[in-house]
Amino acid sequence: MTGFSGFEYICNSDRLPYCLGADGRETKSTLLPRKGRAMSPKTAPPEFRNWILAGLSAGDRRLLLPDLEAIQLGLRQSLEAANQPITHVYFPSDGLASIVARDPSDRQGEVGVVGCEGMTGMPVLLGNSQSPHESYMQIAGTGHRLSVSALRTALAKSATLRTLMSRYVHALTIQMSHTALANAKVKVNARLARWLLMADDRISGDVIKLTHEFLALMLGVRRQGVTDALQELEGKRLIRASRGKISILDRPGLESAADGCYGAPEAEYRRLMAEPT
Repeated sequence: MTGFSGFEYICNSDRLPYCLGADGRETKSTLLPRKGRAMSPKTAPPEFRNWILAGLSAGDRRLLLPDLEAIQLGLRQSLEAANQPITHVYFPSDGLASIVARDPSDRQGEVGVVGCEGMTGMPVLLGNSQSPHESYMQIAGTGHRLSVSALRTALAKSATLRTLMSRYVHALTIQMSHTALANAKVKVNARLARWLLMADDRISGDVIKLTHEFLALMLGVRRQGVTDALQELEGKRLIRASRGKISILDRPGLESAADGCYGAPEAEYRRLMAEPT
């Protein structure tokens, strides 16, 4: 099977190394080189299943390690509050965080997602201290956090760290721009297919635990629109949906159902993070 970019995904190959779970065994975590997945990380030691942390040079790892704190990331845990100083950045190892925009009329929608491929705190990496957006966990998981002051100290000392994190910022902006494009130009069922693929890329296991209400918020549609889109994808035997749970049955079919709005950001991430710093 080939991914969207046309090359074969082979587990444990030099080009597509695998990540390890806490028990030292190869995980089934998404964004890992399982057949049909779209993104591939660098090899991660057991303590660093987050790809940015896994991709650090030895010198950069020494800069960050003393201040990294392993944490649990609970469902709907706030990572960044709107218009408030950001105190920590988070590196999820598992689970999924949403970046959510909200207007004065309390209309809101997801504009980006962060999982084991990335980190929160883009405003900090761009020299700011806060954002009108909020970030919180929509699928619980684990990870590490780092104080903003420690991150800024490390960035001031290391050009390679600045390069790595600048590349991630670029990759995240590409993802966010494609979210805007999908919201403007494709139908709800295609947007849902894209979102499910992105979630599948970032979580361990084969079941995505989300309610219709939460999906409606993430996609910016009414709950009935989510129900209709789920039924359409389920009718094509691409997914199986039950109360609060969604399983992907046919990933290649789901990629086709995404109608071209999935793949380009994943390819750009892979290109950027594979280049030496």
